[in-house]
Amino acid sequence: MSTRPRLLPWPSAAGKCCYLVTDDDGNSRLARLADEMEAVQLKAGAELLGHASEMLGDHKVGAGELRFLVKCLSEALRDALRVAESRGGRLPACAYSEPDDGPDDDPNLEKGACE
Repeated sequence: MSTRPRLLPWPSAAGKCCYLVTDDDGNSRLARLADEMEAVQLKAGAELLGHASEMLGDHKVGAGELRFLVKCLSEALRDALRVAESRGGRLPACAYSEPDDGPDDDPNLEKGACE
């Protein structure tokens, strides 16, 4: 069983966060469904962003249409942030080590080593 719960890309009926705790390989049926949902949400957000660029260039677009666009963009951003939080929570923890003073490295930058 995984020690870190996975934030799912959809809220509960009450609007609260849903989490999945599964085996270590992360390949359960629900985990695959969550992966697919994240992909759909990100693709929809990218398509909406392209549509927004077109709308903003059109001076005939009314205030009501722009308000609807902002509502949709807000929802897409909320979805993208949830996906980012979920994926970030599944990254291995990084431990900082001593700086590496190689010839191509900036000695002022810290280097991290991931598990």
